[in-house]
Amino acid sequence: SVERKEKLCSISFDAAWGNEDTQHLIDILAKYNVKTTFFVVGDWVDKYPESVKALHDAGHEVMSHSDHHDHYNSLSTSQIVADIQASCDKIEAVTGCCPTLIRCPYGEYDDRVIKTVREAGYEVIQWNIDTVDWKPERSAQTILDTVLPKLSDGSIILCHNNGYKIEQYLPTLIESALAQGYSFVTVSDLLLDGETLIDVNGVQKPAQ
Repeated sequence: SVERKEKLCSISFDAAWGNEDTQHLIDILAKYNVKTTFFVVGDWVDKYPESVKALHDAGHEVMSHSDHHDHYNSLSTSQIVADIQASCDKIEAVTGCCPTLIRCPYGEYDDRVIKTVREAGYEVIQWNIDTVDWKPERSAQTILDTVLPKLSDGSIILCHNNGYKIEQYLPTLIESALAQGYSFVTVSDLLLDGETLIDVNGVQKPAQ
């Protein structure tokens, strides 16, 4: 998450597998004029370039979620760099914009992975609120009951583009957050400028 004094937060989507709901998500987000960040896998870009372009054209950020969704902790430093570059090249070819952020597959990383990604010129983005919407047994209400009480300034929410119940829970999540005075921005807009640090809890803060 990000240390913000304003009531700002970000919805982020990981896109690695299916594509059935992408246009529905674009429509829902457009209804509320909410801009979000989609972390897409290079293989997904290969399969669904028209959806990647649609996301970009709708004003959403399209960032990297790796090229093949491999475990980065198991890859060599050079393999990680090549993987990120391949995914970003695919995204840039479709959107015209080169990603600056990456979400590691499985949310998995260690100090070596972070160092490698940063030296390659990217920043690793995690989350502090997980919808766990990849589990089919979770109802829309269960997801909302999990997410809404945890919402705070600077939160980054993890969703999936083909998450179960997403068409049911997403409008209510947005409406509830807006009613509490929150505004949604892309992850890039949520991040702080200038010299920053990330504390042991994964919160980005101004450098002291």
